[in-house]
Amino acid sequence: MTESSELLIDLETYETHAVHIGTQQKSADMSTFIQEVRSDGLYLLDLNITDSRIRTIASFINRYNVANVMVVSARQYGQRPARKFSEAVGAKSAVGRFIPGSLTNPALRSYIEPDILMVTDPAADQQALSEAVDSGIPIIAICDANNNLRNVDLVLPANNKGRRSLALIFWLLSREVLKLRGETTDEAWAEANDLEDWESTF
Repeated sequence: MTESSELLIDLETYETHAVHIGTQQKSADMSTFIQEVRSDGLYLLDLNITDSRIRTIASFINRYNVANVMVVSARQYGQRPARKFSEAVGAKSAVGRFIPGSLTNPALRSYIEPDILMVTDPAADQQALSEAVDSGIPIIAICDANNNLRNVDLVLPANNKGRRSLALIFWLLSREVLKLRGETTDEAWAEANDLEDWESTF
């Protein structure tokens, strides 16, 4: 493993938040992001790649007007972190049930034309993902060991089912987006944003 000092946050924090804990099924697409398989059959994701991808995605998001970035999460545990992320960086969010046609039907009140779509899980957020594909919108996705990467442009390999994992991923991604804009530092972000608050389900 890389020395912890080179990571965005120490390795222990990633591990205690179960960011690397994958599923017992592995898709062929995700094999490149898997470090090992545990004795209980769970595939473990490579945290070095996860850490690197958070930086890459933060940089990618900042190439656009962040007000035109949309993050969606049908998964319950991703809803609060996704909403907090959008509030922190100034993006849009659609959590809970995604209204069909929101990216393709201008007649709907929910219609939006984002520059980027970020999904918490390509499987759970399939409706939004397929509409983004139809509209030619680049797709960022948090992907677990069992996800299919078809139509995903930029993968963030991580546990996308766990409450604490999703909170940490969105918390870190928000921090990195704002750091690149010169709007925060590691210390200021941690002081103003209690990670435990992002982990709450309320």
